[in-house]
Amino acid sequence: MNAIITVVGSDKVGIIAEVSALLAKHKINIADITQTILSGNFVMMMMVSLEAADISVDELRTILNETSEKMHVEINVMAEKVFSSMNRI
Repeated sequence: MNAIITVVGSDKVGIIAEVSALLAKHKINIADITQTILSGNFVMMMMVSLEAADISVDELRTILNETSEKMHVEINVMAEKVFSSMNRI
């Protein structure tokens, strides 16, 4: 299964490193990533593969929620199929 992870918040050192390390720890592969700074806000979108993951998407969501509170950013996780359906024109 693939999922889309978005991260939005004030730009600061270590956001990519923190999220990437967490994903690597749970054997979640980053298939694609884009990031930018918009009006001083850090914005990142990742497509990740959970094929080899040692946790479920619900467990990932819980861990990322804890990380988002610690880092003072907003992190969301959505199944790729749901994301694609929501963004279809």
